[in-house]
Amino acid sequence: MTAISAQPAWRQHARILIWIVLWLAATAWMRPLMHPDEGRYATVAWEMVRSGDWLTPTLNGMPFFHKPPLFYWITAMALYVWGPVEFAARVASLAGASLAAFSLYLFTRRWSGEAAARRVLWVLLVLPMFFAAAQFANLDMLVAGCITATVLALAHAALCYEQGLPYRGVLRAAYVLAALGILSKGLIGFVLPAMIVGLWLVVRWRWKTLLALVSVSGLVLFLLVAAPWFVAMQQRFDGFLHYFFVVQHFQRFAATGFNNVQPWWFYPAVLLLCSLPLALWLKPLFARGYFTAPGVQGAVRLLMGLTVFCVVLFFSLPKSKLLGYILPAVPALAWLIADACGIGQAGPARLRRWNLSLGISALIGLTAVIGLSINQSHSSKPIGVALRAHYQQGQPVFILKDYLYAVPFYARLQQPVHDVDDWSDPDIARRDTWRKEIADAGSFAPALARQLLIYPQALPHALCSAEVSWVLGAEDAAQTYPFLARARVVYAGNRQRLWQVDTRVTAQAAALGCRAGAAPAPVAMR
Repeated sequence: MTAISAQPAWRQHARILIWIVLWLAATAWMRPLMHPDEGRYATVAWEMVRSGDWLTPTLNGMPFFHKPPLFYWITAMALYVWGPVEFAARVASLAGASLAAFSLYLFTRRWSGEAAARRVLWVLLVLPMFFAAAQFANLDMLVAGCITATVLALAHAALCYEQGLPYRGVLRAAYVLAALGILSKGLIGFVLPAMIVGLWLVVRWRWKTLLALVSVSGLVLFLLVAAPWFVAMQQRFDGFLHYFFVVQHFQRFAATGFNNVQPWWFYPAVLLLCSLPLALWLKPLFARGYFTAPGVQGAVRLLMGLTVFCVVLFFSLPKSKLLGYILPAVPALAWLIADACGIGQAGPARLRRWNLSLGISALIGLTAVIGLSINQSHSSKPIGVALRAHYQQGQPVFILKDYLYAVPFYARLQQPVHDVDDWSDPDIARRDTWRKEIADAGSFAPALARQLLIYPQALPHALCSAEVSWVLGAEDAAQTYPFLARARVVYAGNRQRLWQVDTRVTAQAAALGCRAGAAPAPVAMR
């Protein structure tokens, strides 16, 4: 017996989990938050911390119900502990990736052995797409981790049932994981695992097993975990359930007006390209009988193949396609690569090529992270840091045209900013942009929206209502707002500007048309 196998199982598992977390988190602190996704979700969590309201997610102080709260809760707890820093903003994604990797390791170890489990884990952790997504602060990796863990827990329960082993405990855990998936990103946390495992059992003609996975106690646990937040939000905000499920799920899935429209082959191409060079080892998958091998090995191969198929098919149906949507397929793809490579019986030359493939994949992921750390043109961190250095509590902040999500995070702002744009534009409702997100949030808090959403023609009067204000916008904003030519430029970079508007300066007050000696008036918005 080797020293490793002689160790208690829990100690081996703890070491593996620690190693997973350390590898994925090693570079999570390096990059500034990217615009828009990372800035958006980190700032929503930051608003939870600063407001003390951990129940209602808010974007710029207004209820934000595009997504459920689990990501924000995890991130807010990390921000509370470490403060508003990049690493804390990415803890939820790291947790989702660690959950996916660790559950895949445990499942493979139980049904394919320790050597296969370690090989699968190596492949998954060095795949560039998985490595990068694990340290990208949005909801995709968290829900992918929940979906992966749910599928594997259900499959483990099914295989145990078929072999006459205890299965009800892990089955209940699967229902809890599905509930966490719903709290991560909505109905896909339940729909995808049910689709994958259900199809897997039907294809294998395991109708009794399918019925055995229906658990009343599991359903009770599922509702206890998933339902309270939705009930609480509906009680607070009339129309919440319709907006969250009908608008943000069904209408969004079927709509054509959202961003990033791609052809049907987009996701297969992404999976292939983002898995190179390891994807070159997948050739044995196309051999006859690979997915129909006898025993547990064939059943697990079929499970992984159907996972990739179902995820790709599901997210290929809408015209709008984003890279992160396909993440639930990546752990299963990693398993197939590790299984198809045949390294367990390989000679030295083949083993060297395999290790080279792993090394190149790891290098690609590390290079991408380091490159984004050096090039900060994708981030609004510099302008947020500049605002923080000069800002004093209570001074109003105005953002022109494009909402810079990460600015409140980096500037440590304690109150919402004012968004300046044409809020009567009918195009707002038709396109999935920051304007639609802000307008939707404002519909749940109309009184606050009237204060924060400003028309361009109202901006001069709003600036006259305070002694010192801050304006953030594009470098050419002074062409639209000539009075900015008289304001002090505090920051210029990344095609952005930060102006300090001081109405105590005669030239600036005159450029704005402020009335001399007039007391500050309430800001006239719409």
